[in-house]
Amino acid sequence: MPDGREPMAIRLAGSMAELEAEAWDAVAGADNPSVGHAFLMALEESGSAGAKTGWLPRHLVMEDKAGRLVAAAPMYLKSHSYGEYVFDHGWAEAYERAGGRYYPKLQVAVPFTPVTGPRLLVHPQAPAGTREALIAGMIEVARRLGVSSLHITFPTEAEWLALGSAGLLQREGEQFHWLNRGYGSFEDFLAALSSRKRKNIRKEREAALAGGLEIVTLTGREIEERHWDAFFRFYRHTGDRKWGHPYLTRDFFSRVGASMAEKIVLVMAEKRGRLVAGALNLCGRTTLYGRNWGTDGDYPFLHFECCYYRAIDYAIARGLERVEAGAQGPHKIQRGYLPQPTYSAHWLRDASFAKAVGDYLRRERRAVRLEREELALCSPFRKEPDRA
Repeated sequence: MPDGREPMAIRLAGSMAELEAEAWDAVAGADNPSVGHAFLMALEESGSAGAKTGWLPRHLVMEDKAGRLVAAAPMYLKSHSYGEYVFDHGWAEAYERAGGRYYPKLQVAVPFTPVTGPRLLVHPQAPAGTREALIAGMIEVARRLGVSSLHITFPTEAEWLALGSAGLLQREGEQFHWLNRGYGSFEDFLAALSSRKRKNIRKEREAALAGGLEIVTLTGREIEERHWDAFFRFYRHTGDRKWGHPYLTRDFFSRVGASMAEKIVLVMAEKRGRLVAGALNLCGRTTLYGRNWGTDGDYPFLHFECCYYRAIDYAIARGLERVEAGAQGPHKIQRGYLPQPTYSAHWLRDASFAKAVGDYLRRERRAVRLEREELALCSPFRKEPDRA
């Protein structure tokens, strides 16, 4: 690593294939597999994220004079605002009504993945100021490319604060996460809930397995191509009903299954020998990240069982600190998943437009924080001892 006096160069990489996996993972860290080389590579090589889908890779990399990777950011040139989970469609419409051109824009993110994780990837031995230089580099690239805007979605809180200090507009959102309070079993978790909530969850879990349904949790070599065939069928069926066009290709699932199976936790439901539903999770060092769910039919409470309760089971058994259950869903509160802040940061080229959006974001942050406080009051955890 450079000592801080050596010059560093910033360039754009047109694909993950141009970047050496070990070097990328050294700056990405081991905490969150969604920013790892294998996951991002699978998105690109499978055709899920690329020019044809409106996610043109333009990864920002910072190298020392020997060509060693010091810092990076997973960045894409976007021709739309889909697959991001931080919605700016209203900004785009307003800007274009005023005569501007909102697209293309630059997006620092993991495509189709509303998971908080590092976005400013810096080698642990990089010199002081590297992160700030990376932020400045992103803005300079946005200027040179002539795009309307730069968006960093789902960064860590520390990164969000650094981006705000660099002058980017700050936005807050919320998700619902389950936090492990040192539970030894699922029953320990239930014991922390109010009596009514505890009974409801037990009833839901029992109802989910009615009619001969069986559930298995698979990881690593336990996951076979037949599981991916079934899961893709569920994913496509559910996607067709919800938003019309699934983002991920069938090939994506085979690729992540081959390259990072040990980081995948696949919960599959079976009825009379036929796979009928599944939930895909990524497992990091401390956190289980819920990603995709699908089913080929209507099975009451099975979604809760596969996505929420089995995830809690897995996290407790392996001593994980939390389960992040993905975007949306205040209904998760009653199942032990509490509101947590999520973050994004935004640079807008047009100063007048930036001022208007900044005024809006100040009001939105207050509203989001108030909503989070109100939702927290609905916590299912008991405030005083009660009896089961």
